[in-house]
Amino acid sequence: MARLAQTAGLTDVQQEILSTVRDFVDKEIIPVATQLEHKDEYPTQIVEGLKELGLFGLMIPEEYGGLGESLLTYALCVEEIARGWMSVSGIINTHFIVAYMLKQHGTQEQKDTFLPRMALGEVRGAFSMSEPALGSDVSAITSKGVKDGEEYVLNGQKMWLTNGGTSSLVAVLCRSDEGHSPSEVAAAPHKSMTTFLVEKEPGFGEVRPGLTIPGKIDKMGYKGVDTTELIMDGLRIPANRVLGGVTGRGFYQMMDGVEVGRVNVAARGCGVAQRAFELGVSYAQQRHTFGKPIAQHQAIQFKLAEMATKVEAAHAMMVNAARKKDSGERNDLEAGMAKYLASEYCKEVVEDAFRIHGGYGFSKEYEIERLYREAPMLLIGEGTAEIQKMIIGRRLLEEYRFQG
Repeated sequence: MARLAQTAGLTDVQQEILSTVRDFVDKEIIPVATQLEHKDEYPTQIVEGLKELGLFGLMIPEEYGGLGESLLTYALCVEEIARGWMSVSGIINTHFIVAYMLKQHGTQEQKDTFLPRMALGEVRGAFSMSEPALGSDVSAITSKGVKDGEEYVLNGQKMWLTNGGTSSLVAVLCRSDEGHSPSEVAAAPHKSMTTFLVEKEPGFGEVRPGLTIPGKIDKMGYKGVDTTELIMDGLRIPANRVLGGVTGRGFYQMMDGVEVGRVNVAARGCGVAQRAFELGVSYAQQRHTFGKPIAQHQAIQFKLAEMATKVEAAHAMMVNAARKKDSGERNDLEAGMAKYLASEYCKEVVEDAFRIHGGYGFSKEYEIERLYREAPMLLIGEGTAEIQKMIIGRRLLEEYRFQG
């Protein structure tokens, strides 16, 4: 076990789970990740292995066939998986957010229907807030769900669905203005949003009447996992597939899911940064210049010192955010800080490892080339750095309100 990024106070069960996941990453993910990533190939065999380990049900309660573990355990597993290949952690994360939203907000029938199959990985989740024109401005959503008898008819175009093709259950955020006047909607747009649970066949094209997944978006990094659009054109959804059974709660449900998702993205940043440090410190001891390993040059030692400190700091903040959520406390400040710091530090640690590799860092033969393309996704996923700073700033002003 490496010296960095240790977590104090873990139970024997947590340590056993993490040891199993790390072993799987070292044997089954790292040796094939770069090859699969360069081919943009979905890691089917790896996903089957994760199913067998029970990771798709890690936080799903035991009564539904899951392991009933904490957010901390989950985040530490994500950290290990992202250390192997960040795309694999993305396959699990969107599934986990949908399962979490069902567990926290679903009706009993919705939980009974989906959670046992999600725990087995038979039903795989994706969620969708963003649209082509709105970016971080969730309140500007234009997709609509209109009541028609015992069904809702959904129309609109969604963007940036991780697992859009491979998933079989998508939580989709749409506007549903029933019971609200136009002036009420304009004044508080977040109060007129609803999360719909959309079941579909995995694949691309028209995957059910009124629902099309056009194909994979070709990306700079974060390959292997399918990122897609979703087009709804007269998509009919039964009323019992409104998450929680009540309209108008979708924004809050999604924000709750994204809050735990931010801990997950922080964990991904920690994992990628750890791998970059491992690659950098290893290469620095093998590469010789001016008659000695470059690790013996003070300039390189300074880089390694900064990298290791950032790995340690990001890990500590991520663990703190997870533990706060597990304790039942509000953690949006800590999750925002952890996500912001871990993603920024990840980018910096990866770049320093890239610099240590010199010209070889630019070669596709070396793993650092892949990490260099993957790290930027963390700066924008689950809310940009700028959004995190807005959240942090507002929460600080709440906590430190001037009492003059």
